[in-house]
Amino acid sequence: LDPPFNSKRDYNLLFKTPKGMESDAQITAFEDSWHWGEQASREFHEIKTRGGTDVANMMLALREFLGENDMMAYLTMMCNRLIELQRVLKLTGSIYLHCDPTASHYLKIVLDGVFGKENFKSEIVWKRTTAHGNVYRNYGDITDTIFFYQKTAQHTWNQPIKAFKPEEIATLFPSGDEDGRRWRSENMRNPGVRPNLTYDYTASNGVTYKPHANGWTVSIEKMRQFDAEGRLHFPASADGRLRQKLYADEREGTKVQNLWDDISPIGAQAAERLGYPTQKPLALLERIIQASSNEGDVVLDPFCGCGTAVHAAEKLKRQWIGIDITHLAVHLIEKRLKQAFPGITFEVQGVPQDFAGAKDLADRDKHQFQLWACTLVDAQPYKGGKKGSDKGIDGLIYPEVEKGKSEKIVVSVKGGEHVGVSFIRDLVGTVEREKAIIGLYVGLTPPTREMVKEAASAGMYESPHHGAFPKIQILTIEDLLSGKARALYPDMAYGGQTFKKAKKETKGGKQETLFD
Repeated sequence: LDPPFNSKRDYNLLFKTPKGMESDAQITAFEDSWHWGEQASREFHEIKTRGGTDVANMMLALREFLGENDMMAYLTMMCNRLIELQRVLKLTGSIYLHCDPTASHYLKIVLDGVFGKENFKSEIVWKRTTAHGNVYRNYGDITDTIFFYQKTAQHTWNQPIKAFKPEEIATLFPSGDEDGRRWRSENMRNPGVRPNLTYDYTASNGVTYKPHANGWTVSIEKMRQFDAEGRLHFPASADGRLRQKLYADEREGTKVQNLWDDISPIGAQAAERLGYPTQKPLALLERIIQASSNEGDVVLDPFCGCGTAVHAAEKLKRQWIGIDITHLAVHLIEKRLKQAFPGITFEVQGVPQDFAGAKDLADRDKHQFQLWACTLVDAQPYKGGKKGSDKGIDGLIYPEVEKGKSEKIVVSVKGGEHVGVSFIRDLVGTVEREKAIIGLYVGLTPPTREMVKEAASAGMYESPHHGAFPKIQILTIEDLLSGKARALYPDMAYGGQTFKKAKKETKGGKQETLFD
């Protein structure tokens, strides 16, 4: 999981905006700030009643030390979720928690309390960016922390290997046989005291070699095998130490350690960048998923964001579950998966699937209904989707009507039961004011005859290359959900000017080697 870091700022989901268009179309994906209040107090009480005595005592101690403040509210939120994650994790499962120095030291204490300090495996340090030049009176902050815990000692483990680069072979394997095979020698001294591996060995060269006081690393039978296969490196003098030959062509690479400086961050122009500010590289999640699961296993990401973890899981032939709290994030993940894996099928829960679900959302939260309805026509929420004056605009679309030229489409969403022709007249005025080519009216309630007539009287937009399209289009939620209707407009970029597209993955989702 890659949860919010309690860094006291909002993370905005930035959309791709064509050159010359408005650049402030963004929405707050989640607000990364917490405050101690009724909600935090209620969640803290839940921890005391269901978290177990170890967790309860640990959180009580933290509360006494930190007090009732924003950090404590954040840790309470995280603790409750970690309790649930520990509960659903299989005995063979593991958890990876990505965080930064803002709260990492406290989060490790929480993890120890929930999973048990004996189940801590590693603190991975990922170099997430290059050196900062604008650092004064401090060290540059260029790493994040990933805590790795097991559920039990039965946890799945596939050792990650970093393949040798061609230019590294000569340095790492400096010696060579007559046939050209590169090798390096390794000490055969046992790291511990092993009396059963302490013996004199008479090698094929006729010299008898004595062991270190700790003993050899292998039995005498294995030593004879190495000797017969030419895998022993004899010292220049008889009192020297035997060493074992390790051949480059028999080694996959080096085992990955807990410092990860070989996975680059996503650059500003990187193909996989989707505009999500906390988006992590696909290779980072691939390494984690390959190491701690097998094909067919289930991967859960409870803070799914833009869907990198589920993307990696699908690519590596795992089953997956992704959870996020915003309709827009879920929509972004849906688009990403369908673009990367054409023909993929999956189930989306928690968002309206029919008219009844849409009406329920509209009755509960008109604002969230508007944001969700914009996703049905692939529109960006206007002005960050924040509540306030919207000037009659709920969403924007930027179609590419001809090569290198983008226009604007205005979306107006209405979730009420009472509709009238004034809504269409207002949209016509908004389209003219915004110099848009088309206006889309998306309504929960079917339009009246007067509304349909008013929309038709607005005329047509003449596309440079694709014919004419109604200037005002009325779309109902029910028709959009059923597929009976869709927004009609020309777009040579196929939505690429509104949302950046995910790269299409190779057919079949073959599990690839990370370090080709």
